[in-house]
Amino acid sequence: MLESFLWILGMGFFGGQIARRLGAPALVGMVLIGIVLGPSVAHVLSPGLLAGAAPLRTVAVMVILMKAGLGLDRDKLAQQGTVALRLGFLPALGETLVVAIAAHWLFGLDWPTGLLLGCVLAPESPAVIVPGMLRLKSLGWGVTKGIPDAILTGSALSDVLMLLGFSLLLRFLAQGSAGTLAIAGFQVSAWVALPLQVLSQIGFGVGVGLLAARSLVSLLSRQNWTQNAVQDILLAACAALLLVVGAERLPFYSGYLAVMAMGFFLIEFDAPLARRLRTGFDGLWVIAEILLFGLLGASIEVSVLESVLLPGLLLLAVGTLVGRSLGWWLSTAGSNWTWQERLFLLPGNSAKATVQAAIGAIPLAQGLAGGEVVLALAALSILVTAPLGAWAIPTFAPRLLSRGAVDPTKVSVARQVVIVAAVDTSPLAAAVLTKAAELARRSNGTVLVVSVIRGSEAAIAPLQALTRQTLADIRHEFCPLSGPVPETIIEFAIARQAAEIVLGKRGHQAWDRVLVGSVSQAVLEASTIPVLLVEDEASGRSPEAS
Repeated sequence: MLESFLWILGMGFFGGQIARRLGAPALVGMVLIGIVLGPSVAHVLSPGLLAGAAPLRTVAVMVILMKAGLGLDRDKLAQQGTVALRLGFLPALGETLVVAIAAHWLFGLDWPTGLLLGCVLAPESPAVIVPGMLRLKSLGWGVTKGIPDAILTGSALSDVLMLLGFSLLLRFLAQGSAGTLAIAGFQVSAWVALPLQVLSQIGFGVGVGLLAARSLVSLLSRQNWTQNAVQDILLAACAALLLVVGAERLPFYSGYLAVMAMGFFLIEFDAPLARRLRTGFDGLWVIAEILLFGLLGASIEVSVLESVLLPGLLLLAVGTLVGRSLGWWLSTAGSNWTWQERLFLLPGNSAKATVQAAIGAIPLAQGLAGGEVVLALAALSILVTAPLGAWAIPTFAPRLLSRGAVDPTKVSVARQVVIVAAVDTSPLAAAVLTKAAELARRSNGTVLVVSVIRGSEAAIAPLQALTRQTLADIRHEFCPLSGPVPETIIEFAIARQAAEIVLGKRGHQAWDRVLVGSVSQAVLEASTIPVLLVEDEASGRSPEAS
């Protein structure tokens, strides 16, 4: 079992990196590695790991939905009105109906089985869409109109609706009748109960998420049960998993929707706590992503795809281009979306992966007629739409969406911290490098050491040695430059997108500033980047910033 984990994590990581370097989404490499390691090819993974893959996938989906909730923007959702709600059922409903009709003609499936297939294929994948939408938010694409938020919310609601429809149709096919459910002591037809189930799953899911968010804020921020961010993340992850597991015991609410709602309400109740959790769940997703897509690839039976490949591709195309397109048009009718923004829903809201991997094999396992076709088409939808969606979202967003201001309180804006340390041959160089090293260790940043040459180049050799010694445990680069000192330092810092400039200041008396303080003063006055001045120790003053 442990060896199989190492295979998935290690090879999945390198597979993702190779795919990224080739210009493809990382998940493509992870899925392909899973296929190679799985029973279809190399068969090196433990059967125990594959049999227990469902809980691991549950954890991974929990992580990504928590990230989605922590990235939602209430103001943008309110601005969109009913668009997000309509995106929650109209595209999936349209695809389900079109898939059922096409499956009847292409594969000879009866209508209930065709509808069951539609409920398997219609849900969007949070594992593809959530990272894609959060990345768009961090870059500002579509944020002015709240388009990523509308897609995120609509996808979550759509998955809830389709899973309910799948459960109902599965019961219908297994029993040969619609069956009945006991509600408030009365036996009610399962078809009549479906709207009540949908409302219950959504309403109670949001309510349970709200209560969980309040409890977390009370424990982590008010009662201070934790001492650091790692413990905050541990408790939050346990609470989110408890919501998912609890939904299996108490099926009146959607566990995944509750997780997403909890993240959303955490922003409203305690923004600093939400920011800490957002950073932590970003780190958890690095591991969860490899497990999710690696195990997804390992679960795909390549042999079952051969007989359904061409008609299956036609079915997926018709379902998306006819069924989902009609749903997208109805969802955005009367909104302020332009035709380009509506067109973005094609690449931005079509990827399948997570739900299909979770439920695609259930009809076959229960011995239902047509179950092998459902499984094959679920696997085909993953292989085709997941990589395509992961590639298309960042590719078409700049072409179809407008760019707005990024709200750092709603998303993690990933940025490598770069610190420019300007030094010369004076004794202040050691103090400047020490301060830059201190800042870099706090932020896991990179230090660019700048020395503007105004004499013999041999004079910089001691500076290079001092840099290697002081910054031995930090990523750094020594950059000898030439030109006017203040202008050169500022231009270099701007070109390298530095977060801060650190340089020395000698003397604090007025006459000293006239003689030797001109460089630091000029940089301080002209720089648009924050400047930290390190005083000469002899002056007895601490560093000052601007």
